[in-house]
Amino acid sequence: MLVAVIEGMRMDEPSRKPTLKDVAALSGVSVISASRVMRDAPNISPELRQKVESAAREIGYQRNRIARSLRGQATDLVAVVVPSMSNNVFPNIVDGIGDALSDTSLRLVLGMTKYVDRSEEAILRDMLTWNPASVILSGLEHSDATKEMLSDFSGPIVEVMDVDGDVIDYAVGVSMDEAGCLIARHLADRGYQRIAYVGAWGERPKRSLKRRLAFESELKNLGVPLVGSFILDEASSFNGGAIGTKSLLAQHPDIDAIFFANDDLALGALFYCQSQGIAVPGDIALAGYNGLEMCQSITPRLTTIVTPRYEMGRVAGELVKQQIRGEPPVQDRVIRMELELVEGETT
Repeated sequence: MLVAVIEGMRMDEPSRKPTLKDVAALSGVSVISASRVMRDAPNISPELRQKVESAAREIGYQRNRIARSLRGQATDLVAVVVPSMSNNVFPNIVDGIGDALSDTSLRLVLGMTKYVDRSEEAILRDMLTWNPASVILSGLEHSDATKEMLSDFSGPIVEVMDVDGDVIDYAVGVSMDEAGCLIARHLADRGYQRIAYVGAWGERPKRSLKRRLAFESELKNLGVPLVGSFILDEASSFNGGAIGTKSLLAQHPDIDAIFFANDDLALGALFYCQSQGIAVPGDIALAGYNGLEMCQSITPRLTTIVTPRYEMGRVAGELVKQQIRGEPPVQDRVIRMELELVEGETT
């Protein structure tokens, strides 16, 4: 008799029923991928389906459909989980989702995580008890507990903002790698040689970490290695941008350009430089990320990368609407949107 050992469990032991984790381990795929096969989600390759279904048969796994039915039918709620609503980044996305669903009976419920995994887990756990029709999450990186909860969710799951990584169901966003490389090439092409970086949130948002790493790598490829970086543990803010700039200039007085994780950090740096008589871009160049509207209303206008935040939300909402209506599944599970480098007057 074949005996499979998975995560310390002997499959000849009758004391425990095999779980989805066991299926995933035996087939060599993620729990999310195994779940997508077992709930017959769209866009599954024949190879993946065969691998997972064979593993499930081998260990005798059966999905608990009775437990799901006891939870009742899905409501008209769409669970949207984002880090914050305190700046224009995520409100733009939520507006796009809401507008896309405005001609339906679907209604949004919001949860805010402050970039803390345990908060995301707790919020999602509560939201799933309401039997939402769909879940929309920010980013591609989630804790094992969050992935485990989503593995048995049968509605459409859309991750927004990022496309560089593993996707649960659908992803709508921009490439962090592309963003980092775009600004690195821009600063190098302008002749800046002593370049630094300022981030926030302790780089808990993996998106900003990916951008920084891509930025640093591209600078190195261009022969202009990053001079230094300053990462605040606090939320991004005008004050944080000023603090980061002041600290970097104290350590490296000859810095001639700084890239910031967000526009609000960059604007804080601009205000600090103006208060200290530091010419921008004469003494130091500044560049941000996100393309907030106010960046083009100040003097000098900020160089930044514009992200199509409202459009991301709208497309995510359209995906949810289509899947709930039973329309044919979208062939491309990852929808990558365009970035725009706006060359302002700060570089």
